[in-house]
Amino acid sequence: MSTEITPDRLRSLFRPRTVALVGASDKSMFSVTAYGNLVDFGFADRTFLVNRRGVTVHGRPSVRTCSEIGEPVDVAFMQVPQAGTLDALSDAAAAGIRNAVILSSGYGEAGAEGKRAQQELVDHARSLDMLVLGPNHLGFANFVDQVPVTPVPGLPHHAGAVALLSQSGASSSAMVDFATMADADLSYMVTLGNEAMITAGHVLDFLVDDDATKAIAIFMETIREPRVFAAAARRAAAAGKAIVVLKAGSSALSARTAAAHTGALVGDDKTVDTVFRELGVIRVDSIEDMMITASAAAALGRLDAPGIGWVSISGGACDIVADRAEDLGAELPEFAPRTRERLRAVMPDYGTVQNPLDVTGAAIIDPTLFTKAIEAVADDPGVGVVAVISGAPWQSTGGPNQSQPLLNAIGGANASTPVTLVNQVLQPITDYTKSVLAEAKIAHLIPGLRQSVVALRNLAWWSGTIGGVTAVPEAADPVTVTVAAPREGAWSESTAREALSQAGIPVIPSELVTGAEQAVTVAAGLGGPVALKIASPDILHKSDIGGVALDVAGDDAVADAYRRVTAAAAVHAPDARIEGVLISPMRSGGVELLVGVVRDPHWGPVLAVAIGGIFVEVLGDSALATLPVTPDRARGLLDRLRGKALLHGVRGTAAADLDAVAAVIARVGDLALALGDDLESLEINPLRVDGSTVEALDAVITWAPAGATEGK
Repeated sequence: MSTEITPDRLRSLFRPRTVALVGASDKSMFSVTAYGNLVDFGFADRTFLVNRRGVTVHGRPSVRTCSEIGEPVDVAFMQVPQAGTLDALSDAAAAGIRNAVILSSGYGEAGAEGKRAQQELVDHARSLDMLVLGPNHLGFANFVDQVPVTPVPGLPHHAGAVALLSQSGASSSAMVDFATMADADLSYMVTLGNEAMITAGHVLDFLVDDDATKAIAIFMETIREPRVFAAAARRAAAAGKAIVVLKAGSSALSARTAAAHTGALVGDDKTVDTVFRELGVIRVDSIEDMMITASAAAALGRLDAPGIGWVSISGGACDIVADRAEDLGAELPEFAPRTRERLRAVMPDYGTVQNPLDVTGAAIIDPTLFTKAIEAVADDPGVGVVAVISGAPWQSTGGPNQSQPLLNAIGGANASTPVTLVNQVLQPITDYTKSVLAEAKIAHLIPGLRQSVVALRNLAWWSGTIGGVTAVPEAADPVTVTVAAPREGAWSESTAREALSQAGIPVIPSELVTGAEQAVTVAAGLGGPVALKIASPDILHKSDIGGVALDVAGDDAVADAYRRVTAAAAVHAPDARIEGVLISPMRSGGVELLVGVVRDPHWGPVLAVAIGGIFVEVLGDSALATLPVTPDRARGLLDRLRGKALLHGVRGTAAADLDAVAAVIARVGDLALALGDDLESLEINPLRVDGSTVEALDAVITWAPAGATEGK
């Protein structure tokens, strides 16, 4: 399916020369509004009305079938009930129409019966060599070519550089309204509905090649055809087009992999966060932030430096920005010495030279203070964008605009980096606002202080990330595993350790014993306190049942510990298969990490690295990546941990050999890939790190139920 839906193939859908309204009716508000949009956009003479009775509709004659149109038609906009959709598709195909926009519901969103109907729809469309957008949506609008194929009311007539995709048709109207209010002018608005054939990834792929579109905003609840989306996102990164996603909904993957702590760290929503990070996709949590960020990306482009330089007429606004920047992780660099010198030369004596910069009320008397300050801040090597806080009116008072001199001074700055104006409040950007800004030669305005911090932080992150988005993930180093145990349920710790060792992952020395006397002999040979753990593929959480004895020293104590852990297993897991007891030397000191892999049903194996050992779920300090992972990427995961300072040595402890740790983490990922698609989870907890010593102290490997990976 995905190979058929190319950007070239979608061009005839989203840039149609003619449209047929199939099921046109004066009784349908969808039909009335959709036809009204086409008339309003001057497309009436290229619109054909199809009504099975052939009556006058919307004041115009209609035809009974698409074949009666007698002219080539690019898109059939179908507003017929579900029961008549298949016949309508056949009629459209017989007339040579290859694209259908289907509004009707009752398909994949309506349970098992609806899913069967949707599959029948897709199969029928494929047999006719047709593409279907939807069903269960509200069509699309192409503002570049002025073609609205949608019943969404109140569409703007001016085209912009932001494309809006939405899985929710009902929400799209509000999004378009806000985009208009915030001056995030749209190139396209596409509602996706059930994405039975055409998914967000396919439309994104089309938009990467669209010259008018500079950024893409997407509202989605799920990502269908993840590989298509990922490939399109990589193309967008290479093209320098920002993708801003508001993704709703999350669920816990941990319910499917309860055997491992990793499942608590890797959930569907966290995996999506990870994938977006790797693809350079900006994720936001509100419609406002989505549209404002996309607008900023389209207008300002990729920044050369991560820092935001703020120049303001209001000291209070500077305080708010500083607070929000700290809360939201936006970078406000200290000005370089040369920048401070230039600013001191123009600032009044009572002004303070810092970022954010308050130019004080002196700028009202001498607006050129704004101009000079902007130019100085723009030249600062740590600043990638200058945000200038000053009011811009949204309605006329009937007299001269009192803020025009200040705005003219701002727009007159000869800045070496992008500059945006910022309103202190989230007020509309009206035609009057645009006329005032045009007079001042100001190209872009962000409404709201918090919104501007979010948008510019997002833009800075994206600018520094897209250069590292690779076209194809790096291949893993080959691993050969010859463990003979059956791939079902879970492997015992003893078997899991064997697999780790074969992969070249350092594992604490251990020996499997089957009697108390043998346990005493092995412990004596280790020459110090030991740990004893029951070994069974049916007992993964050994400490929960008393199957672990730690820091055991002396022959009698070892024999007693052996009997205790085996007795505990017999009482709490009488049906468990017992392989014996693992004996290992005790370890102390160092930092305990969790390194685990869980297979996501959509994105494949996901690696998690966390601080914590037994407290991993309490601390929740983790970093995730999809596989494969190189040692360099593994170092990056360690750097993202909040507790990374522990690895650098604290309170006299030895600093970890981070290169050695990263190499082991990468090798764990290589092993997970080598174990194949039926691997459910692989976990080392803890991985002990003490200076240059890195070793696995415990390991769990579980397998997906038979048939669970079929079709993936």
